[in-house]
Amino acid sequence: MPTLLICLSALLIGAPSLPVMWKFQAHRQDDGLVRIDIRTQVEPGWHIYATTLPSDQGPVATSIRLKPSDGFSLQGELVEPRPIEVFDPNFGMVVRYHDGSPAFVQLIKPLKPGAIEVSGEVEYMVCNDKTCLPPVVVPFTLKVETM
Repeated sequence: MPTLLICLSALLIGAPSLPVMWKFQAHRQDDGLVRIDIRTQVEPGWHIYATTLPSDQGPVATSIRLKPSDGFSLQGELVEPRPIEVFDPNFGMVVRYHDGSPAFVQLIKPLKPGAIEVSGEVEYMVCNDKTCLPPVVVPFTLKVETM
């Protein structure tokens, strides 16, 4: 067993780090709704794409998907910050993207008292002015006390 841990540690140390970090939080609000905050930190020089793009012939748009549940219902649409819109010569098209530390928000309405689980995933593509990395899927699960 110790050999396995050493090998695994060596693999993790040698693995390239992605220029994007994600943080997931749930906050109960006074009106009974729960605010799901999905925040990211994108390293300088890199960007992720907006949730909608003018065409599907270019980069992969960021997609935030919550797994359906009998414990909550979605309230409204996902809110994302205003993206930067530019012509990208690498894709030969106008793209919309986020850099820095964009935050996405989804409100949910708990449908039962007690604890609920909110699971989902974020799929995104990160690029800089020279290259793009393959799309990545980041799963998440949050435990939320509703009452």
